Amino acid sequence: MGKGGQFEWYLHYSEHQWQEEILQIVLLLYPKYVFVFREVPVYSKYTDGIKEKSLDFLLVDSNGNTDIIEIKKPFENAIMTKGVYRDNFIPLRELSGTVMQVEKYVYYLNRWSEEGEKHLTNKYKDAIPEGFSIKITNPSGIIIMGRENNLSTEQKRDFEVVKRKYKNVVDIITYDSLIERLETTIKQMKKL
Repeated sequence: MGKGGQFEWYLHYSEHQWQEEILQIVLLLYPKYVFVFREVPVYSKYTDGIKEKSLDFLLVDSNGNTDIIEIKKPFENAIMTKGVYRDNFIPLRELSGTVMQVEKYVYYLNRWSEEGEKHLTNKYKDAIPEGFSIKITNPSGIIIMGRENNLSTEQKRDFEVVKRKYKNVVDIITYDSLIERLETTIKQMKKL
């Protein structure tokens, strides 16, 4: 596998291909999601008019409730600083920026509310069963990014503090954690 470890092969994938591959693992680990829609427009009303944002993936569960997922490539240094600030390791810009991005998408979806539900249900009517409605009920986000295998014990502890801080809005999963979850799921399935 070389220096890059178990994720070295991703370099040969475009971001789109990478996201599609990882999304298959996510759907296996989170079977509550029955639909995934890519590049979903979300409209935000500002004082200067309506602004359209496009989130990468909208997850929809069997009850029609929505969540957001952001999938970034597994770069080694995308989670925590190597040095400390006042005796703490702090999130790197890539992590903070991605959290802010997802928080804004959640904000936009919540503000879009019933109008957004009607719009999304109509937009994806050919992909969902008749009578099925897409609902925006305080969606949460999932971020998959970075690696934690190279973090020290102290960095991992501070990373856990960061993850728990945002847990009400975002679940932050590293690729190492995603692989562990997948391996555990496979082991459990083999026992059946």
